[in-house]
Amino acid sequence: MYFEQFFLGCLAHDSYMLASAGEAVVVDPQRDVDIYLRAAEQHGVRIRHIFETHLHADFVSGHKELAARTGATIYIGPNGGARIAHVEVHDGFELRLGTVTIKVLETPGHTPESICLVVTDQEKSRDPWAVLTGDTLFLGDVGRPDLSKTHTPVVLAGMLYDSLQNKLLKLGDDVIVYPAHGAGSLCGRNMRAERSSTMRTERLTNYALQIETREEFIRQLTTNLPPRPEYFPQDAAINREGAPALSELPTLESIPAQQLQSLLLEGVIALDVRSGDEFASGHVQGSIGIPLTGEFASWAGIVLGLSARPVLIAASAEQLSEARTRLARVGIDDIRGYLQGGIEGWTKAGLALAELPQITPQVLNERLRTGKSQLLDVRRKPEWEAGHIEGATWAPLDDFKGALPEIDRKAPIAVICKGGYRSLIACSLLQRAGFGNVTNVKGGFATWEKARLPFVTEAVVAA
Repeated sequence: MYFEQFFLGCLAHDSYMLASAGEAVVVDPQRDVDIYLRAAEQHGVRIRHIFETHLHADFVSGHKELAARTGATIYIGPNGGARIAHVEVHDGFELRLGTVTIKVLETPGHTPESICLVVTDQEKSRDPWAVLTGDTLFLGDVGRPDLSKTHTPVVLAGMLYDSLQNKLLKLGDDVIVYPAHGAGSLCGRNMRAERSSTMRTERLTNYALQIETREEFIRQLTTNLPPRPEYFPQDAAINREGAPALSELPTLESIPAQQLQSLLLEGVIALDVRSGDEFASGHVQGSIGIPLTGEFASWAGIVLGLSARPVLIAASAEQLSEARTRLARVGIDDIRGYLQGGIEGWTKAGLALAELPQITPQVLNERLRTGKSQLLDVRRKPEWEAGHIEGATWAPLDDFKGALPEIDRKAPIAVICKGGYRSLIACSLLQRAGFGNVTNVKGGFATWEKARLPFVTEAVVAA
């Protein structure tokens, strides 16, 4: 058997290909599907089958394009309302490829249509070898139960408990667990960063599998859920129908600097994808900075939305192409164009650049001590509760699209997150909204902690 895991870092997404007897299966494909076609050619197999463990909400699947290019059949669980051509699979459905058997387990809970795939390779053993768990079971966590329009979180959490107890926990200790996401995904809240685990390890370490009663499981799963991005239901809807092929997206328009200046006055969004330091050194006034490093696609979806139609500002043609692909992965297909000549084209047109000051946590500490700055913390709630700087205002970046934080626009504002990535995005949004004295804390709270600077946890001062 050939088996490969494909990890997409910017979405913390895992997809899979397995093959036997020249026939291949792809599970939970990402939008840009050439990666699977190249792997199939390299290993001399044909992609004949595509499984979706559920209709994903955090990214746009490539199932439609992959099926069109290979003739493969798409398999999806029941109760999802999928309208793309597919085979609906239920408990006990089996697909055989040479020595390999893939058996479907219906595991509703994260979504009503969620399934898991139990893989047995007769060359290894008659017993199951691995289970591809989608978003039902993560490493250290389970899927969030609040992504359905037809089922309440309480109902889904109860279904998830039953799926875990009656299906997955019946598997042997040595069965390898391969989920669809890892640490960084918003489909759960406590995932580990490893790429695989075993049922034994999850039984011993996964908090959700330690909960003794169904009632307590429901309570914990529906309490303090991470924020649900606005684009999640939209991505799920796209996946029900199937997204167009990336090759069908129109060619990007080259937009001269003067034209972009006029568009900005009309409220058009300019999205700068260069590094944080490049953005800080000089950027188009009013542009939003989301560096390609980090969770670019997710944050673009969260702070811009799928209908933003941004103009891209990049440092190279390669960066521009990468940005467009990553945006398409979350469903931002309609790009207005790109700044002709990038930042150099802007300055050659005689237009001025704005800057974003950056300071270290040590400098921030001195400014706070002398009362020279207010502090805005844009991390998520669990991070804030685990430790924050006394006197800071808390306003998670996830909420900026709905409403900017209520802080003094006239006083200097320092913005902090864990490492400086989210705070830079927040600073650019504040600058775009007219906040005139904004500073990014480079290195963020993680560097503040390493420097042993003071912070509070539940009103207790930490040394």
